[in-house]
Amino acid sequence: MKKKNYFIGRVLIVIIGICIVGIILKNKNFKQKETKDVTIVPTMLDVINSDSAWCATFQLVWNDLKNEVVKQDIVFSPQEEYATNLNKEEFTEEMISDEYYYKTYGLKTLDLKKKIEQEIKEKFNQTSDILDQFDWNDDALGSESVERYIFYTMLYREFAFLQKFSKLENADFGKYHNIKYFGINKKTESQVKEQVEVLYYNSQDDFAILINTKSNDEVIFSKNPNGNSFKEIYENMEEKAKAFNGKKSLDSKDEMKVPYLNFQIFKEYTELENKEFFIQDGMGEIAKAFQTIEFSLDENGGKIKSEAGIDERNYSSALTENDPRYFYVDDTFAIFLREKGKDMPYFAGKIEDITKFQ
Repeated sequence: MKKKNYFIGRVLIVIIGICIVGIILKNKNFKQKETKDVTIVPTMLDVINSDSAWCATFQLVWNDLKNEVVKQDIVFSPQEEYATNLNKEEFTEEMISDEYYYKTYGLKTLDLKKKIEQEIKEKFNQTSDILDQFDWNDDALGSESVERYIFYTMLYREFAFLQKFSKLENADFGKYHNIKYFGINKKTESQVKEQVEVLYYNSQDDFAILINTKSNDEVIFSKNPNGNSFKEIYENMEEKAKAFNGKKSLDSKDEMKVPYLNFQIFKEYTELENKEFFIQDGMGEIAKAFQTIEFSLDENGGKIKSEAGIDERNYSSALTENDPRYFYVDDTFAIFLREKGKDMPYFAGKIEDITKFQ
């Protein structure tokens, strides 16, 4: 590999970040089923409003771009808030176990493409939804004056609840009607309740619960979350959980309902595109940056598949114990996916308009 003097001149960098949670769909069908009016943010630090989502995949791609190629913070003029937050590396690969992801990078060649396809098949029994979107023609594979690199990451998990939850009758969610739910009612068997932990319960409108799975994945719901970013929401939730001294398991009178979720959204980070930034001995530029998220959850559990890729080229130029508690996730809530024993989640969502997610 040639030395860093290849960075002299102009570098064109293409980032493709894909975070797919849930049922896996082919890219050609994605636009037909895309959920509208849901915002993707690249980090947990970014300000969110209503219906929003985050996944760690784009951050992991950015980390490789920054640390393996640019070798310094990526700074635009004027600087973009997205870039500032991404440069902080709030999520790194050390925050998630090796079994969750596959990652590699190298010179852009058809041999590398085949290597990636073979190794994700061996590790996850999965195929890539993004590799064929790169240009693999001969003139895109580099030359004596141009070096091309591919950075690639896949994160894949399936998780099942310890016990299947009950299907519940359709009900309201805030101002929305006829919403599908699963959970726990008076007819649900007692062992189903044992997989639910109460993080805190201050009232029917202020609580958080954690659902354990057969794997190391934890599913967390926080009703009426407080915070302007996913990090603030998560930290506020953790503080309430530490302060809670009430009963942390469900008893015979407690009930729970959670809405079915199934959505897919797309984001192109136009804020980061076609703007120069300094690298060692030259300039860089992001040509494309985008991310997709698909998510599904039902009474059995859920799935997560996440891909990210970079195509980069260098030019050598307060209740009593007897009161029932109602854990009804039937209004604005946040959801997190977290690996057991880890401090940071790898997926987050905030949902207000439930009709966008069913």
